[in-house]
Amino acid sequence: MDPVTHALLGAATSYALFGRKLGRRAAMVGFLAGIAPDIDNFVSSKEDVLLYVEYHRGFTHSIPFAFLGAFIVALPWILQKRFREQWKTFWLCAFPAYLSHCLLDASTTYGTQLFWPFTRERFGWDFVSVVDPMFTIPLGIALFIGLIKQSRKFVAAGLIFCAAYLSLGAGQRSRAASFQAELAAQRGHKIERSEVMPTLANLMVWRSLYLEDGQLYSDRIRVGLFGSSTYREGTSLPLITAADLTPLERRGNEQFRGFDRFAWFSDGWVARSPFDETVLGDMRYSLSTEAFDPVWGIRFNEESDNIKVEWVSRQLKRDIDLRQLWSEIVGTHPGYGIPEKQ
Repeated sequence: MDPVTHALLGAATSYALFGRKLGRRAAMVGFLAGIAPDIDNFVSSKEDVLLYVEYHRGFTHSIPFAFLGAFIVALPWILQKRFREQWKTFWLCAFPAYLSHCLLDASTTYGTQLFWPFTRERFGWDFVSVVDPMFTIPLGIALFIGLIKQSRKFVAAGLIFCAAYLSLGAGQRSRAASFQAELAAQRGHKIERSEVMPTLANLMVWRSLYLEDGQLYSDRIRVGLFGSSTYREGTSLPLITAADLTPLERRGNEQFRGFDRFAWFSDGWVARSPFDETVLGDMRYSLSTEAFDPVWGIRFNEESDNIKVEWVSRQLKRDIDLRQLWSEIVGTHPGYGIPEKQ
């Protein structure tokens, strides 16, 4: 999730657990531990544009590394003579905050290598959006009041709210997945693999993806807290695998494993952009709520005798229609309906 949320959750976690022993200093330790895993944001290379996506949410976000990462965060206090006898307390104070970052990122869609170095599998549980003020703001208010009043009860209440919100997200995801299966069945499709993801800043509207007979189907599903679920039909595109690459792309993949690495990052949800067939996009994220317009992807370019992989990012071009999103959330958008029986 965003750095602010990680910092707040880390500070709240450490203060709730160690505020009695360390006072407000526990919140500072947790604050730093909560953002520390994102040090991997600085891993990048102009020559290898996929290095960042390969290593972000990698080893610094793993549970085994959290023990060392927490110790590194605690070092500024451990190295001070007046705190040296409390080194274990500072280390233990940093650990749950560091771990909270790893687990919260795994609760989103992007994918987190929780068990590196034992496996490079990316875990994305789809419980919450990468940005959700409904999660962040109440947590921030609870932490602020708790620190002002020096009361861990307020902070604990904020953490309980966060746990409840993630539980709600898990429940909503399950309901969205059930509706997705119903929708596919009405279409006469047999789902081979699927995913449902929360859209920006809410747990009501979900992006649905599933694969059937080499075709990717994307829809919007609204799962309200009450009443029946509805959907808004999206688009379908052929799934792209290594066997579907052009000769140029195949040569580039043989040289740099560009496609293989991007497909691993995208969890296999790769399709060609209908607006630019040279772009292989991550179908989990789209600029458009109807057609597939990838937020990011890769392109293979031939320069002289060399083939280079270009990272195509359109994140800065994201123009979110908040009025439309709100109408989807509250259920007034006219484009939603129920599957028609065939």
